[in-house]
Amino acid sequence: MTNDEARMTRRSFGWLEGVARGRYDLGMEFDHVAVPSNDIGASVEWYRLQFGAEVLYQDATWAFLRVGGTKVALVTPTQHPPHLAIKVDEEQLARAAEMARVPIDSHRDGTRGIYINDPFGNAVELIVYPPGETVYEKKG
Repeated sequence: MTNDEARMTRRSFGWLEGVARGRYDLGMEFDHVAVPSNDIGASVEWYRLQFGAEVLYQDATWAFLRVGGTKVALVTPTQHPPHLAIKVDEEQLARAAEMARVPIDSHRDGTRGIYINDPFGNAVELIVYPPGETVYEKKG
């Protein structure tokens, strides 16, 4: 890694430096990947027919599916960037938002999160499922 690359990484992910050095046990886990769709309903139907996807949430502009043991979000390009999401806890999210200097967003499904970009421009969402506040818990 060049010095410029190292500086870019520290600037983008300063809050993760401690993780790399083993100082923080964030307990992060992969949550979902989001792919763009211009027709959420048709996309949901395709994933259901092709892969037996379970619909966790769906509206006209966004859907959340369980496919093969993981989750896929179908997003309209005007509302969400394609991204991968990492599940964190409230404290980790607050710290990451402070370090990245971005506000925490509340989402329509009751989750909360922020988007950051990796050094190459790819969107990464850090997401929290507040206990008792998401549509997924209320559904069952």
